[in-house]
Amino acid sequence: MFDSISIIGCGLIGSSILRAIKNKKLAKEIKIFDHSKEVTAYLKKENICTDVSSDIRQCVVNSDLIIIATPLSSYKEIILSIKDSLKKDVILTDTGSVKKEVMKIIHNINLKDVHWIPSHPIAGTEESGPKAGQAEMFENRWCIISPPENCAEQPIKKLKTLWETIGSKVKIMTPAEHDEILSLTSHLPHAIAYNIVRTVMSVEDKLKQEVIQYSAGGLRDFTRIAASNPIMWRDIFLDNSENVAKGIDNFIERLNELKKAVNDKNGDKLYQIFNATKEIRKEIIKAGQDTSKPDFGRKKD
Repeated sequence: MFDSISIIGCGLIGSSILRAIKNKKLAKEIKIFDHSKEVTAYLKKENICTDVSSDIRQCVVNSDLIIIATPLSSYKEIILSIKDSLKKDVILTDTGSVKKEVMKIIHNINLKDVHWIPSHPIAGTEESGPKAGQAEMFENRWCIISPPENCAEQPIKKLKTLWETIGSKVKIMTPAEHDEILSLTSHLPHAIAYNIVRTVMSVEDKLKQEVIQYSAGGLRDFTRIAASNPIMWRDIFLDNSENVAKGIDNFIERLNELKKAVNDKNGDKLYQIFNATKEIRKEIIKAGQDTSKPDFGRKKD
């Protein structure tokens, strides 16, 4: 599919893309750059990639596709570093969870003869690093592509085919649509999870230990979400601050409504709130985004 692919950043997502591309034989050559010596040493030791570069500029020379899989705050430095080493008509994409701010960076740098087509594979785990990578990470998971206006059709088709070949279902939407939707489906739940865990941490030590020991599925799932990469989520909240803040305001309004019903011992209102939200769960299962199996089909230890 491609003669040469470069992946910049080889943590959980980058190493999963690397494994998937290798398994599907989608490139004659795959080159990797990561600033971490520990990461590059692991990739070489496990023979996951033999072409691991310590020079980011050299890594992208003659590449047909470059995938940036690093925290959002590093994008500007990366693009400024590689812009003079890019092959004409190269496809440049990423894996980030926010698009509008990145679009501004690209526009201001004013890349020439480059097809900038943002991607967002909606996949991952709370774990990080190349050891956690999986070639099957993207199977039956959504990948959102957000091409800029007037982007050529052929590069979009080629990138779409790559994501589909490694297992993703692809949806094309504008950067603004992407950021608004993800603020509700991903960013707000993370904000809530972080604060639920912070609330548990704030209780006295004796009670905290008992809460941890007897934690039920609800708390366990929130701690899983809150264990995600803190640098990545700091960048997401900063770059999508307007949408995230709007979602938090909406959440606080609904939470105060619930609090009032609890204080008033208003059983009818509580039942109304709890019953209405059941429908969303049914719709998520119907859309194939989860399963109705016991414990949501999660694997047991």
